[in-house]
Amino acid sequence: MNGVTADSQSHAPLAERLRPRTLAEVIGQAHLLGPGKPLAMAFQSGQLHSMILWGPPGVGKTTLARLMADAFAADFIAISAVFSGIREIREAVARAEVTRARSGRRTILFVDEVHRFNKAQQDAFLPYVEGGLLTFVGATTENPSFEVNTALLSRASVYVLHPLSSEEMGQLFERACRQALPGLSFDDDARFRLIGLADGDARRLLNLIEQIGTATQTARVDCVDGAFVDQTLAQSLRRFDKGGDAFHDQISALHKAVRGSSPDAALYWFCRMLDGGADPRYLARRIVRMAWEDVGLADPRAARIALDAAETYERLGSPEGELALAEAVLYLAMAAKSNAGYLAYNSARSFISGDRSRPVPFHLRNAPTRLMKKLGYGKDYRYAHDEADAYAAGEAYFPDGMPAVEWYRPVARGLEIRIGEKLAHLRELDRQARQKKD
Repeated sequence: MNGVTADSQSHAPLAERLRPRTLAEVIGQAHLLGPGKPLAMAFQSGQLHSMILWGPPGVGKTTLARLMADAFAADFIAISAVFSGIREIREAVARAEVTRARSGRRTILFVDEVHRFNKAQQDAFLPYVEGGLLTFVGATTENPSFEVNTALLSRASVYVLHPLSSEEMGQLFERACRQALPGLSFDDDARFRLIGLADGDARRLLNLIEQIGTATQTARVDCVDGAFVDQTLAQSLRRFDKGGDAFHDQISALHKAVRGSSPDAALYWFCRMLDGGADPRYLARRIVRMAWEDVGLADPRAARIALDAAETYERLGSPEGELALAEAVLYLAMAAKSNAGYLAYNSARSFISGDRSRPVPFHLRNAPTRLMKKLGYGKDYRYAHDEADAYAAGEAYFPDGMPAVEWYRPVARGLEIRIGEKLAHLRELDRQARQKKD
């Protein structure tokens, strides 16, 4: 890095010491950096352009931005949206103007955590991006579609960076051990545990290796096994940002696994979320929702089991209560599925939101007073319990003039098989009654 001495580098964290100095040293992101891929082509063409690098922590967003500055001989200004505001943006603009006037060099403005900037802050540097004074490179862990202004988003290419695979993390592990810990060996179990704890985050892996290296010096250990890793490292949580993309992606995966009747996958995502620090009460609410949305009346027991599991968690707390939630997830995954009630509800709500306010028919109105009875309230209403099979065949319950609708259509699964049969029978009785009336 410019201005970094050998002595300061020796005291820098391992992640900084091993930061790639060339594109060839970058591990991962082959979909962007491989031959013929978008970012590789950008480097080769020499055409610098504004971009947003979207991905989880520790996948190389800052590294790529710095490599661009070196490759294009551009001045590099880095600010963090967490700690910066309009003043820092103005200072960056002023520095870019001086750089262009003195040397003609371009300036890359790297904004880390750009999603933390509000609209006014993002708008502040937009004119300078449009005018070509600044080439904007933003880094974000959140979906830029929701967090970045449309005007800025339309002027920047969005590149999605992926967590490093186990194989890529293995490459980084070997590089770190070879360059930073040459006298230390790791058995397969230790290697597996460290890579698993890093969870696709290169910076986290290097930090963990550095912690292990320090611990081995104190313990005078020259071969690290899995037990030493467990004893040395606090069991850090996996990548999980409550309210962020990872959170929503995982709850979506859990819901879809339950809907898809895959108990093992549902249990996997449920445990992943617990392992990541999700609030079990939140998961309990989602499980109850799944029972009504995807199981519905095909198995009404599912809703009761989901509610019982939520109550059990409230009684027992963690970790004992989580077993009840897990068993509810398994039951829902294996239950007969129906979204007929969910679809019927949405259809009815949609119709009503666009329809006029139709008056209640007189025969369905309550008539607690003489005046109401005199006005015809409740007249000709048929009391279902007085009819055969407690069903008033042919009776109308919709407003007058209401178009015929059949929102609820039971599926041929679980209890809804019987419900569907009964509904078909009642509709046939209605048809026959209307034929007689006609």
